[in-house]
Amino acid sequence: MKKLALVAAVTAALSASVQPAQAEDYVIDIEGQHAFVQFKISHLGYSWLLGEFTDFEGSFSYDEANPSAASVNVTIDTASIDSNHAERDKHLRSDDFLAVDEYPEATFTSTSFTPNGDGSAVLAGDLTLRGVTKPIEIAVTEVGAGPDPWGGFRRGFEGSVTLTLADFGIDYDLGPAAKTVDMYLSIEGVRQ
Repeated sequence: MKKLALVAAVTAALSASVQPAQAEDYVIDIEGQHAFVQFKISHLGYSWLLGEFTDFEGSFSYDEANPSAASVNVTIDTASIDSNHAERDKHLRSDDFLAVDEYPEATFTSTSFTPNGDGSAVLAGDLTLRGVTKPIEIAVTEVGAGPDPWGGFRRGFEGSVTLTLADFGIDYDLGPAAKTVDMYLSIEGVRQ
């Protein structure tokens, strides 16, 4: 009887100490610039124009035991566009493209995260750009997760999506090859 009481007590203590896995919250590491929002678009069909948005912030939540519950929120300062050419950047900020005076931010809010079982997933959500909100799907791959040298824990993903400019009210004619823009995202989050 004493053995049974001891087993019951140990089982109860272990049950009380075992906590169910929970989602972890991360802030995108923009301080150390370990995150990038980059783009590539055809220039007249003759070459590629590359650039990035240098000012953005965001967070995500991720649970290894239930990855389909992941969520992401990102806000981008559209005026921070940088294509390595000041006059072109001024044009990209104008009403012909991003209209940054009227629409200073672009936002992405996830609506679902569907793992493929191989470290990749589809991140669906609503992108608001130039005052237009459209659902998009981003092909995502987990890069890795683990402790950092400063006593924290980090998790990183990369993703890509092709956007049709006209969907967001951008109809400036740069030729038929420039109707879409390829976005590449490399996001490293610091667990909070």
